Order: sequence, then structure tokens, then C-alpha cells
Amino acid sequence: MVEYFMGLDAVYQALIATLFTWGMTALGAALVFTTKTVNQKLMDGMLGFAGGVMIAASFWSLLAPAIEMAETGPFPSWFPAAAGFLLGGFFLWGADKIIPHVHPTSPMTDAEGIHPEKKRRSTLLVMAITLHNIPEGLAIGVAFGAVAAGFPSASLAAAIALAVGIGIQNLPEGTAVSMPLRRDGMSRRKAFMYGQSSGAVEPIAAVIGVLAVTLMAPILPFALSFAAGAMIFVVVEEVIPGSQENGNKDLASMCLMLGFAVMMILDVAFG
Repeated sequence: MVEYFMGLDAVYQALIATLFTWGMTALGAALVFTTKTVNQKLMDGMLGFAGGVMIAASFWSLLAPAIEMAETGPFPSWFPAAAGFLLGGFFLWGADKIIPHVHPTSPMTDAEGIHPEKKRRSTLLVMAITLHNIPEGLAIGVAFGAVAAGFPSASLAAAIALAVGIGIQNLPEGTAVSMPLRRDGMSRRKAFMYGQSSGAVEPIAAVIGVLAVTLMAPILPFALSFAAGAMIFVVVEEVIPGSQENGNKDLASMCLMLGFAVMMILDVAFG
């Protein structure tokens, strides 16, 4: 796989990687063709695993390389990582306050953003997962952009490992959108289409990330840590609470540990 990617431009690499992650979202959404419900313990375990993958990816694939890259820059090595990390979190926090959405595990009364009551639940669900997929696509884009920019601490294998990890955790995200819609009476085909569409933003965000870091290489440490901060905000604000609100805290916590370990192994082994 690495040899195949080496012959491609960074934009095409990121596009292929995010088409894979989008496909994994679609695979999760496709569960509506087999059942109307998913065992709650399984769903909570999947969400916990996804949270672990995102936390590990945020450090091993994004923050650690950002700190290493910043060591040769004009700022103290900690500054780009800290500044970018906080900016990423504030960006998602601001987007949460503006963009109307509802989390899959929440009732319509808990919808957030500007005038969410004017939107259908299906639209709000898709917008929630789409909003949270932006940092994932951006993370993949800046990872491949770092390789194209020739930074010694960036490797193609590590970028591919990041895409694989994000793809794995996208499975429950697709399910988290499609299943509530199916339970609400929507047809299987429409529930699937809504569920998989939430992953469409990842290729767009990835291309933006690649272009940003290849055209403006000095911002790369900030871009990597920005994506990490946005991903951690998603984990803390949505993924972990969603995995534990149904009484399966121990299971979700152990699955989070497992997800962290799997992503760490992927990144260290291939990075």
C-alpha cells in the first residue's frame, strides 16, 4: 500500500485515504439494511473504541510530530502545539454554537446551534456528525501534506496509519446517524443515505489541509495541533458522554483503552 501511495501527489493520496474513511462511514450506516436496532452495549463499546482511536491519533499522529517540527522554528517548541490545540478546540466550540445540529443520543429538545427548531431531526443528525468529521478530514490532509512538504518527522506510513485508524472509528459514526432515523420510521435506503452522507465532508477537509500546509509550510505545526484540538473537543463533548450515558461505563471505558492501544500500535509500528 505504501509503495502505491508513493507514486501519487499528496492531494490524491489524501483523497484516496478519505474516500476510504467515507466508505467506512457508509459501511456503518449500511447496518440499517439488516436491523432496526443495534445492541446498546455493542454501540457503546464501539463509541468508546472510537474515542480511544481519536485520542491516540491526536497525540501520536498530530501533537507529537507538531512539537518535533517546531523545534527548528522561531517559536518555543511547545508554543505551536499549545496554540494550535486550543484554537482547534475553540473552533469546534464556536461551530457547535452556530451550526444547528442534534447529537444522535440526544432528544430534539437538546438541539444546539442557531434556530435548530427550524430543521428536521434527520438534517440535524447529519449536520452533527458532519461537523465532527471536519477535524478528521483535516487531520488526514495535514498528515499527507507534511509528507509532501518533506518534514523529517512525517512519514507516509504514519499518514496511512492515521487514515486507517480514523476509518475504523468512522464505523460507529455512520451507525449512530442511520439507526435513530430508521427507528423513527425512515426507510432503510433514506436512513443509509443520510448516514453515509455525513462522511462526505472528509475529502473536502483533507484537500484543504493538504493545500494549506504545502503552500504555507511554516503553519504545519499549528495545523497538526489544530486538528488534534478539534478532535479532542469532539471526543470530550460528544463521544465519551454518548458512550456512557446508558449505564455501560465500564465497557465503554475498556473499549476506549483498546481503541487507544490499537491506534498507538498502528502509528508506532508504521510511523
